[in-house]
Amino acid sequence: MKTLPISRYRFFQKIQPLSLLKKVTNKSVTGCLQVFTTSGSWSIYIDEGKLIYACYSEKIFEPLYRNLQQLSQQISTIPQGIDQQLRAIFETGIENQAIPNPDYLAICWLVNQKYISAAQAGILIEQLALEVLDSFLKVEEGSYEFIPESFLDDLPKFCYLNLRLLVEQCQKYRGESAGQSPISQRSGAFPRHKPSQPSVKVPPSAMRTGSSQVIENPNYLSAYTHNRGNSLDQVSPPNDKKIYTIFCIDDSPSVLNAIKNFLDEQMFSVVGVTDSLKALMEILRTKPDLILLDITMPNLDGYELCSLLRKHSQFKNTPVIMVTGKTGLIDRAKAKMVKASGYLTKPFTQGDLLKIIFQHMV
Repeated sequence: MKTLPISRYRFFQKIQPLSLLKKVTNKSVTGCLQVFTTSGSWSIYIDEGKLIYACYSEKIFEPLYRNLQQLSQQISTIPQGIDQQLRAIFETGIENQAIPNPDYLAICWLVNQKYISAAQAGILIEQLALEVLDSFLKVEEGSYEFIPESFLDDLPKFCYLNLRLLVEQCQKYRGESAGQSPISQRSGAFPRHKPSQPSVKVPPSAMRTGSSQVIENPNYLSAYTHNRGNSLDQVSPPNDKKIYTIFCIDDSPSVLNAIKNFLDEQMFSVVGVTDSLKALMEILRTKPDLILLDITMPNLDGYELCSLLRKHSQFKNTPVIMVTGKTGLIDRAKAKMVKASGYLTKPFTQGDLLKIIFQHMV
């Protein structure tokens, strides 16, 4: 069992799990609810009031393997011994906690390898969430905090679950086994009326195999600039006439030239640097609005440079987008650890570049 930091014990108090869950069902809530007890901790990830993942620290992989075994009976693409593969790849990071949520990374890997589809990943996550919530509802004492940003922010999302319905489902099973009605209907912590939306919602973006991929569309740019509807793949650019400074660091001149050609001079001023060591002084002088940073560079790689930038008071909140040909989940985890804002995979199109810039531009 993991040792709970001594500071957590000072804030232990009576906890009402239903009240905590009710607070995070608001559409304006996005982040991670973390609850700590002497027996372990629960992490419940929320996106606009919907649950996107939940896990319990003392049972990270056990429920995943068990549900995968059940799923493999229905899905022929899941190979035998998949749990051993996942152990070899992801469980090594648990003891030193170098990579948070290796279980979620494992699910992303399963989708990337096409062992399961994005929709099947959503079903798997719902089953895991039911187990986690069932144990969480039994918590009586501990401490908690809500973190607006989480490790899952830049990873693919496979489902958006109705938290109230999940809780009612857990309590229904528990109530039936105990011969009593569901707790939520007695306490009023959640409204009794049934919402119109289904429990599981799989958006178009969830069908991607990775967070950096977009739906290929030859008319993407025209749709992007002229048809700003409610599509999840469309992000409205800033409306004012300010010229935004984009600072690009890449040891390949051809990549820098491509970025300059992709960006309209009437909206963007592009500064390109091939030497990562010289880039630090140039960035201090230029004070860019956004930084595009290659990972693989001599002398000072992108991870090191991003870490140094985040330590400077002027660039704590400046968007830093990692630009790289590395597509592995471990590479994305490293980018998250040095507080990179986003991830752009080479080769990229003009539409890919514009999309991620507008997503992070203030």
